[in-house]
Amino acid sequence: MAKVGIVMGSDSDMPVMSKAADILEKFGIEYEMRIISAHREPDVFFEYARTAEEKGFKVIIAGAGMAAHLPGMCAALFPMPVIGIPMHTTSLGGRDSLYSIVQMPSGIPVATVAINGGANAGLLAVKILATSDPELLSKLKEYQEEMKAQVVAKDEKLQETGYRNYK
Repeated sequence: MAKVGIVMGSDSDMPVMSKAADILEKFGIEYEMRIISAHREPDVFFEYARTAEEKGFKVIIAGAGMAAHLPGMCAALFPMPVIGIPMHTTSLGGRDSLYSIVQMPSGIPVATVAINGGANAGLLAVKILATSDPELLSKLKEYQEEMKAQVVAKDEKLQETGYRNYK
């Protein structure tokens, strides 16, 4: 089975990155999660990104804040898709991270989700893998039907109780 790398620069990113891991687990996708600082331990980072393909990774999800170099550097070294998650920051609310990740130079694309968008990063990885895995695609379609059913159930409850009594 395909494997996904999840990498973050700090353990403070764990609450967001764990949402990506939760989604991958829900779909039965194997992953490896690491904390690696591209700035503080560049040798470890380069080894990680250069060996990801031989480890069987098909996608890397990289979360980063502020200068947010981790996703872009992964994309520069890893030949397959990289999904960047910009982290919320106290100084600029994550806009600094977002701008850093989405403004990659031509030839080094990074798919980017919303600030703190861990769950969507996991789902995007699932969708990428599902393009070549019919069983995974079937699970993804079931998941989408479950989401639809949840919204329908909430609307039915709203219609029954009215918005003042909706809980």
